[in-house]
Amino acid sequence: MIADALKMAVGTLTTVRVPAPRLIDRRVAGGAMVLAPLAVLPLAAVASVIVFLGELIGLPAFASAALAIGAVALGSRGLHLDGLADTADGLGASYDRERALEVMRRGDSGPTGVATLVLVLLVQVGALAGAISAGHGVAAAAIAVFAGRGVLSLCCARGVPSARPEGLGATVAGSVPEWAAAVVFAVLAGAAALVLPWWQLAWWHGLVAVTLGYLAASALLARCVQRLGGITGDVLGGCVEVAVAGVLLGLSF
Repeated sequence: MIADALKMAVGTLTTVRVPAPRLIDRRVAGGAMVLAPLAVLPLAAVASVIVFLGELIGLPAFASAALAIGAVALGSRGLHLDGLADTADGLGASYDRERALEVMRRGDSGPTGVATLVLVLLVQVGALAGAISAGHGVAAAAIAVFAGRGVLSLCCARGVPSARPEGLGATVAGSVPEWAAAVVFAVLAGAAALVLPWWQLAWWHGLVAVTLGYLAASALLARCVQRLGGITGDVLGGCVEVAVAGVLLGLSF
């Protein structure tokens, strides 16, 4: 089951080619959401290496940050950015639930989605540039990638419904035990608290940053459950991107 869950997580969240899972059921889907931070280890490594090389050759902090954020987006097929734009369009389209879901299903980005996408990307790049200028950009890039995918277990915790009877949201909604989602948060926050002192930051700085990311994702999740009736694959992607922005803001100084 663990092997299938990891294959599902890697295949869904990255462009890394892995064999297809032998079976995908709710246990495997829940395991994939729990293992999401582990699955994106290659993306975190690429982002950190780009930041390191940028510092090494003297690239402007903003340029290094843009390249790192862009590489992560390419390494995940732009899946979460697309989800963020579609979610913003759906929430901004209508107070009618079915109308909002139909707008999200179409997949073409409207003005609300494009504006939200640009805003969130600017926040991510600007915040990472701040962390680079402050001397801990390598750690910030990795922590943001890991914690951004960690919120998937929160979004798929038991009690969070699916907005539709089909699709990725229906497969993973409610598939993660609450204790497992809490463990994922604790591991990520604890790891950040252990790592950041190597960059001359207080241990609590990492805890605060990961918590900010989770709070940002929780706010979007709560809004989507209220307006849409639950989660969809797009909502999951949107939560990932706002979580990354929250973590990077917490590490930007």
